[in-house]
Amino acid sequence: MSILNLASYIDHTLLRPDATSKEIKILCSEAIEKRFACVCVNGCHVQLANGILREYEIPVGSVVGFPLGASVSTTKVFEMATAIDDGASEIDVVMNLGWFKNKDYRKVASELRIMRAVAGSNVLKIIIETCYLDRREKLDACKLCRDAGADFVKTSTGFGPGGASVEDVGLLKEAAGSAIKIKAAGGIKTREFAEALISAGADRLGTSSSIAILRGV
Repeated sequence: MSILNLASYIDHTLLRPDATSKEIKILCSEAIEKRFACVCVNGCHVQLANGILREYEIPVGSVVGFPLGASVSTTKVFEMATAIDDGASEIDVVMNLGWFKNKDYRKVASELRIMRAVAGSNVLKIIIETCYLDRREKLDACKLCRDAGADFVKTSTGFGPGGASVEDVGLLKEAAGSAIKIKAAGGIKTREFAEALISAGADRLGTSSSIAILRGV
């Protein structure tokens, strides 16, 4: 896979709580140079990133309910609407895992449908945090995301005890078919692993190690 092709799969990400404006500017400059698919930042940095990237037509992504997913739905709605108003066109929302583990599937589905409505025409990715789920739960979570009309199901926040795996991507791809795309995230640090995830069915990769991956180190 060429470097340009690989870059087109990557959401160039900086979600550390101590990320500075200077680091966000560097992140955006790297995205412009390498032509990454998207830049993903916390909500407080969306305006800055959008101001830099707008003329280059590189989307700005942000996160909602991150990293726990346990915010009340009204908070998630406000957070998403604000991010979109500030210039984000791709939104990664963490599913409410407590509701899901409690088998409150109607509540999960209702929130996901609300997220879809608020996102409008913008790209909606739902993070299901696979490290907390067994095989059956991963399939059920993928179905909920698909039925809610999400554009992507995403494996991980990168803040949990586990991240993306080739096995999980393959499982989600099998469950999703062509109805929903797969974003792998969490612990993607090498080009070999990135390409393996793509081969397994990942349509996007979320990583803060983008530059090292393109260098093959």
